[in-house]
Amino acid sequence: MKSVLTHYCVVRDDLPRGVLAAQLIHAAGESGAGQQGLQAGPTGLYAVALAVRDEAALLLVEDRLRFYDIPHRAIREPDAPWCGQLMAIGVVPMARDERTLRRVLQRLPLLK
Repeated sequence: MKSVLTHYCVVRDDLPRGVLAAQLIHAAGESGAGQQGLQAGPTGLYAVALAVRDEAALLLVEDRLRFYDIPHRAIREPDAPWCGQLMAIGVVPMARDERTLRRVLQRLPLLK
């Protein structure tokens, strides 16, 4: 039986909803690119969208992902008015029970 993978994406909740949606999609695409054989369903892939209040909180998440060497893609928006700000993070899909991943993400709320 295949291991269940979870694809976490974390986005800033202080963004306008359209910008938030675009950045979340971008993070999911970047972090999931090149992953072979991903399928949705009971033995495949689950997607989870998490939120943080602002860029400062997202930078802390990025620091912790780096510290634990968890593969991820940080999405920075080069265009104005964001001018290089960190907007979202996509974590490369991995086993749902990965302990170090839970350490980093377990207290983050689901995106509402």
